[in-house]
Amino acid sequence: MNSTTNQTLIIGLNAVGVIAAYVLLGASLYLSTDVPLATKGYWGMAILLLTISLINVVKYRFDSIAMEDRINQLEAAKNEKILAGFVNEVDK
Repeated sequence: MNSTTNQTLIIGLNAVGVIAAYVLLGASLYLSTDVPLATKGYWGMAILLLTISLINVVKYRFDSIAMEDRINQLEAAKNEKILAGFVNEVDK
């Protein structure tokens, strides 16, 4: 299995887990008769806001990792250029 297949499998598995959690949460809110409708609404809003926060945190982490990778690539290219210039000066 290559990296793309692994990522697709992991994303699919996570999506199934999140969908199952939402279904179970929705069923528990729908079936609970002791809780007033207003409280169920507040719980629903809390779940929605937590989901949005989770998406933002994950996006921030991915952006941070991508930025670090770009900086490392730029530093490696700069070091390689400096080394190539030094080797060219030594050969002359």
